[in-house]
Amino acid sequence: MKAVYSLYEGVAGVEAIDTVMKLGMAHPMGHCNWLIFIGLDVCHSILQVLHDGFGNPKYAPCPLLTNMVTAGYFGVKSGEGFYSYKAGSKELVV
Repeated sequence: MKAVYSLYEGVAGVEAIDTVMKLGMAHPMGHCNWLIFIGLDVCHSILQVLHDGFGNPKYAPCPLLTNMVTAGYFGVKSGEGFYSYKAGSKELVV
């Protein structure tokens, strides 16, 4: 979830974060892209359970993630996340 904090803190944009992970770390997809395929609401719930269970602030969901989930941006399933998608498709709208 450090990718979301990097975006939140203005370290880099979504495309830059994903490019670094793909080209620099040899990951098949960037972390922002990966998060929206899982579902931002699912990721938020997992972080909330970890934070509540362990009480460690490192597991607290990023305020940006919380705001996106509250606004209904769940990723591919809602058509909006860090990228936009066509309804019912996992193809990126450029």
